[in-house]
Amino acid sequence: MMQLVLTVTTVVLTLAAGGAIIRIARGPSLLDRVLAADVLLAIVGAALCIDMAVNRHLNNLMLLVAVSLIGFVGSVTVARFVADRREQPRES
Repeated sequence: MMQLVLTVTTVVLTLAAGGAIIRIARGPSLLDRVLAADVLLAIVGAALCIDMAVNRHLNNLMLLVAVSLIGFVGSVTVARFVADRREQPRES
């Protein structure tokens, strides 16, 4: 039963990662690309959690924290950049 669950989650995460990579490559705007990169980091985090649950270890815990922090800092940085950019009045 555990093998079936592992196979299903692997397929779902692979399809989701493929969709995120396509959105990164073809996204029409910078925000679409950043959001897709954030989703890809979340997928990597989910894969690390699944690996830790299946193999019953905590070896990837620090890597999971690092991936989460990178995703958070990157998203906040881009959000601040976009917010600063929208506040500036356009000169005609």
